[in-house]
Amino acid sequence: MRIRGIMAAALLIALSAGTVLQAQTGSDVADKNAQQARAALDAMVKALGGQAWLEMKNQMRQGHIAAFYQGKPDLGTTLYWEFHQWPGHDRMELTKHRDVLQIFLDRAGWEVTYRGKKELPQDIVGDFLRRRDHSIETAVKVWLKDPKTILIYEGKHVAERHLCDQVTMISAENEAVTILMDADSHLPLRREFQWRDPLYKDKNTDAEEYDDYHVFAGFPTAMRITRFKNGDMFRQYYVDHVEYNQTLPTDFWDVDAAEHRIKK
Repeated sequence: MRIRGIMAAALLIALSAGTVLQAQTGSDVADKNAQQARAALDAMVKALGGQAWLEMKNQMRQGHIAAFYQGKPDLGTTLYWEFHQWPGHDRMELTKHRDVLQIFLDRAGWEVTYRGKKELPQDIVGDFLRRRDHSIETAVKVWLKDPKTILIYEGKHVAERHLCDQVTMISAENEAVTILMDADSHLPLRREFQWRDPLYKDKNTDAEEYDDYHVFAGFPTAMRITRFKNGDMFRQYYVDHVEYNQTLPTDFWDVDAAEHRIKK
């Protein structure tokens, strides 16, 4: 009986040791995978401009917007000027007269026209904030710095007909964003995330693809950006001109000042 007891104890110790070893092995694999994911993201940041990109003061893109319905293009395009200043300042000027503005400051949004200013509908503000919260810039500057963020390297995939490294980041709030980076240039070619509709509770997929990179002021810039909703092409932005680190007027982000200029 004593021998059986010793054998049972030895077996229990062996099983426990095996479980610990398996857990350690699994942890090692996860750590190695996370390191691979971080290396891919670090290479992407370096390709985008490195520290200068991280410290960029602001950016402006000017071009044309084409709209699509169920993947089919609507007629015509709209002129736009888009300004962005990290972390929470965005301004879109539309039409050749630049007299229709959308301004997003932190978590609020306004429309400014010759009729005056008004708060944007919540669905427009919510859509914009979701995209900003899941942008590549936010993923790098916020999510990547949080030790609670989970990094997953998902191997080689294809985007824009290029072989890519795919990485998914999962935040402490259980939000996820997937980025595909060109395997050679390391530049981002696609960003994708999912969100649940608050009314219907179904999941929606929001994606952007980046193509035709050109260098401006040392920063590689995608000259064509295509937005998708649930797999259907939704918007396409054709960039004609880009500027970085401009000196903007002191009241540039003031909604009242913008309203005054348009009325004038």
